[in-house]
Amino acid sequence: MADYKIWTVKEPWLDLQCGLGEGPYYEPATNTLRFVDIIKRKLHTVNIAEWPRSLKTLDFDQPVGVTADIEGEDPAKRILVGGKKGIYILERETGELRLLRRFYDTQDTERDKRLRSNDGAVDPQGRFWVGTMNDFWVGPPDAVGSLFRINSDLSRQTMQERLTIPNGITWSIDQRTLYFVHSTEKSILAYDYEPSTGDLSNKRTFWKHDGQGDPDGFRMDEEGYLWQAIYGESRVLKISPEGKVVGEVQYPTRAITCPVFIGTELWVTTAGENDENEVESKKYGGGVFKIDVGVRGVKEFKFKLDEGL
Repeated sequence: MADYKIWTVKEPWLDLQCGLGEGPYYEPATNTLRFVDIIKRKLHTVNIAEWPRSLKTLDFDQPVGVTADIEGEDPAKRILVGGKKGIYILERETGELRLLRRFYDTQDTERDKRLRSNDGAVDPQGRFWVGTMNDFWVGPPDAVGSLFRINSDLSRQTMQERLTIPNGITWSIDQRTLYFVHSTEKSILAYDYEPSTGDLSNKRTFWKHDGQGDPDGFRMDEEGYLWQAIYGESRVLKISPEGKVVGEVQYPTRAITCPVFIGTELWVTTAGENDENEVESKKYGGGVFKIDVGVRGVKEFKFKLDEGL
């Protein structure tokens, strides 16, 4: 395929050996990258210009799957996170997590114990979308997860149910389409998106993977292409607005979890390698990688929390 572009990354930028590195997020104001380790219950922050000595880590008493900035807040002090029972405000100077909104109103100890948040994103209107799934101790995931939308007044809508591994969420350049990864279906789903209400309609499959690995997190670039991490295949695929794979970034470890753009560089988090026979993959598993791909990503939106909440 003459126009198919391949980039190759040889070694990690940060060799951290995460259990499950996820949720990379760039903070332009401080030139820092933050990302979580869901298994080890940590939030890592590193200044791009001062690595690796600038690495700072917060430890949690629960798994955190995703983070987002809050409109009007200094992200160095306070951010939004998706945690075990709902969404929280994280006080970064103390590590305190304050529960803002539960995923479920009714108390159910067993359900609260077995579920956790996974990936999520803020929409162009400042609403937070987050998926839930079985926690690690439960065993193989089953279809008990949901996709929630948390509005600025902290009202909550259940957008999809019976999900197994909900993953990346993003919006098209014109903000009329929502893309959502359901890893266990090996698919990127697309929905018509109504910006004013956040309502979804016309569910369809935008792209389906036919390989051994599973689509994980993704990001959209400013030209409308999706950069889709493939967990288990050592690569990120570049997918056109028409749903055609037109390139890939190859890595020396298999479990690629999620990309993020920093300028024209594509950075990715990864998970640890569990197969002892995969010597090279195990060597670099859990690291953070980067490479210049010549295009910038779309901007990240901030959660708009109503005053007084």
